[in-house]
Amino acid sequence: MPRTTRAACAALATLALSVSGCGTTEPQDQAARTSAKVAPRAAQSRPIAAKVAAAGQVTRVLAVSVDGLRSSAITQLGRAGTPTLHRLMAQGASTLNARTEREMTVTLPNHTGMVTGRRILASQGGHAVTWNDDRLRPRTVQQAAGHDVSSVFRVVHGANRGASLFASKTKFSLFERSWDAGIDRYRMRFDNALLARMTRTDLVQHNRGFTFLHLSAPDDAGHARGWGSPAYLDAVRATDRRLGQIVRTINRHGRLSRHLVLIVTADHGGSGKSHGAASRLVNYRVPFLVWGPTVASGAGLYALNRDYANPGSRRTSYSDARQPVRNGDVANLALDLLGLGAVPGSEHDRAQDLDWN
Repeated sequence: MPRTTRAACAALATLALSVSGCGTTEPQDQAARTSAKVAPRAAQSRPIAAKVAAAGQVTRVLAVSVDGLRSSAITQLGRAGTPTLHRLMAQGASTLNARTEREMTVTLPNHTGMVTGRRILASQGGHAVTWNDDRLRPRTVQQAAGHDVSSVFRVVHGANRGASLFASKTKFSLFERSWDAGIDRYRMRFDNALLARMTRTDLVQHNRGFTFLHLSAPDDAGHARGWGSPAYLDAVRATDRRLGQIVRTINRHGRLSRHLVLIVTADHGGSGKSHGAASRLVNYRVPFLVWGPTVASGAGLYALNRDYANPGSRRTSYSDARQPVRNGDVANLALDLLGLGAVPGSEHDRAQDLDWN
């Protein structure tokens, strides 16, 4: 959709917070219904358009990565088990059929893709983070790649907007070492509840342009007890409750509800007690949800983006003419929402043409 018409659609997202339905149909299966619903709303009367202006422009983005959240867990638990995720889908733009990085379905490489907008392999212009532990050599992403690698943190910092990182695994210290000048606050806590609470406090007390939150509970339970186990599903439920607390915080503070967009995705899925096989659908299929002012309500991301291809069950290649939505789109989507240019050297959503309304 042309950017000049997006303001007209903002009313939809604003009003949907109170009137939207909460169906559980997967967004990628809603193409026909979404196409029929979005256009008429864009042409609503002038009183509706007046409410759009009140919403204001997007000045803040919160990106949440739920480590190990496979899409099937959301549908399996349903609205009763994951009410917040279903609310975000009903009131935002989403798909449960996004993709990870193609090369690897593990945590640190995929998160580095999320913040740099790059694929993994250095030989193909990627960020070169192929490890998934706390090693100190290479010390930075730049050292791994052999050249400078920028990030969403650096771009936001360069625009004097401020950025923060809240992580529940120590390996994320790689990002602080790589872009220390771009991250105004970095906190690592194993306790997901505490980390989510710290994030909520930071959102209220500081006006940062970009905040990244990593929650590890589903991944921890998957490795310990197995993906799909009762312990894993309990961890997904608990994570949904933490997301619900974040949404309530946003809604209770006008400057957040009017100006902040929330992005939720995952680094990988999982099966058994592992997720390392990059060729398995259950590992490379992840959710991607966008919610907030200016975001279309109840829309499928593939229905909104005809230049992106719903991959079905395919793994997909970077050489495909039309790409799927990927978790690596986080960086440039966030910057696009903030009105900033793409991460230098990035590939995923480099043209910033991933539409949210």
